[in-house]
Amino acid sequence: MIVLNEHVTRHVDLLIKRYPVLECCRNAICEGFTLMEDAYRHHGKLLIAGNGGSAADAEHIVGELMKSFKQPRRLPAAFADTLRSIHEPMGSTLAEALQGALPAIALDGHFALTTAYMNDVDPQLCFAQQVNGYGTENDVLLGISTSGNSKNVLYAAITAKAKQMKVIGLTCQHNSDLSRLADVTVQVPETETYMIQELHLPIYHCWCLMLEDAFFDKNNIII
Repeated sequence: MIVLNEHVTRHVDLLIKRYPVLECCRNAICEGFTLMEDAYRHHGKLLIAGNGGSAADAEHIVGELMKSFKQPRRLPAAFADTLRSIHEPMGSTLAEALQGALPAIALDGHFALTTAYMNDVDPQLCFAQQVNGYGTENDVLLGISTSGNSKNVLYAAITAKAKQMKVIGLTCQHNSDLSRLADVTVQVPETETYMIQELHLPIYHCWCLMLEDAFFDKNNIII
């Protein structure tokens, strides 16, 4: 059983209080968080793959991780001073406005790359190619698939495993190819696509809140 700091588990408790149907996912949600937290502790990043609404979810997650979500993310004083020392007044503007970030990349974008790869090689392998290019052993791939059987997500997961990355799946209640490949799979208790997606959003919001609390205090980065 995963044991987490009370400061971050409160987010899971609130999630399940608001969405009691997700009680069955509690352990998997916590396990997924620990994989992402460990990646960030080792200066890794999160790669996210999904199609359609799940691609929108991937972009949403990046938005929550790469800037302030709920609380301030002021820069460490030393880095702020370095910015100011390089150029004034622009360094001061940067020191005041830049926010701490948890690096995350949604693999649905990068249109020049993906269309070139689709045309020259294979459309199903676009995510896998990016995992091959971006991925390191300290990274995590989050594959979002309402069926758990999206081929382009599966190719990405296989590539991630080959690169010694951890893989998290966010899927439906049925076992799937992704649930068999992933190190952790959150299988929400729905089978209808839009209902699955309605439960995916509060889960990844919970993850983003937990990560923010794990890495940022009220004033400064605490990594």
